[in-house]
Amino acid sequence: MTEKEGNASDVIMAYRRRRERLAPLILGGLAVVLLLVGIFLVVLWFGGENPPALPGFLASATPTATATVTPPPPTSTPTVTDTLEPSLTPTPEGPLTYIVEPGDTLFSIAEKFDVDVVLLMAANEITDPDQLFVNVELVIPQPDFTPPTKTPLPENLLPGQEIEYVVEPGDTLETIAAQFNSTAEAIAERNEIDDPNAIGVGQILIVPVNIATPTPTFTPRAGGEATATPTP
Repeated sequence: MTEKEGNASDVIMAYRRRRERLAPLILGGLAVVLLLVGIFLVVLWFGGENPPALPGFLASATPTATATVTPPPPTSTPTVTDTLEPSLTPTPEGPLTYIVEPGDTLFSIAEKFDVDVVLLMAANEITDPDQLFVNVELVIPQPDFTPPTKTPLPENLLPGQEIEYVVEPGDTLETIAAQFNSTAEAIAERNEIDDPNAIGVGQILIVPVNIATPTPTFTPRAGGEATATPTP
């Protein structure tokens, strides 16, 4: 073998050894490049707005949405309240009235309804029992009716002054005269009464007062003593 042939053989062997050393590096570099390209493609695949569907053997079964029925909120059942029946309140009775008929008098009406004639006059503000007219409506006083309180007479009436007095049950000219320091004769004369016993309940009399001076009478006491009682 000549020297030139030996040099050529060495060059060929050196080239072969370099190629054998570079081949794994090139293959490794290609593998890395392919891996990076694959990762990039996968990212683009799944990161897009409309990612492509995976092949059937890779795609997982998508669960089917099941309609869930939401029960409505419970409806409150109204409570039935028993309505109490209204209690019957007795209607208060109004005052009893009477229409005067022909032939009626205050005394006959009072007797008909079993009331005092004075109360009948007071309930209807009647001052003259003779002034009773047909078809007039009278109020019949109830048992609990209270006549208005008499207006007290003014004090220190001068002698001879006159007052009006309504005759009450049990009155006589004498008892009326005794109340006002008057006399039965003066009352009868002032009212033109011929019969002193003819006065009636409810009659209005004109009584002159303080025309009689009380005179003392002596009432015996036990032991022989006597006290003076003034009498008109």
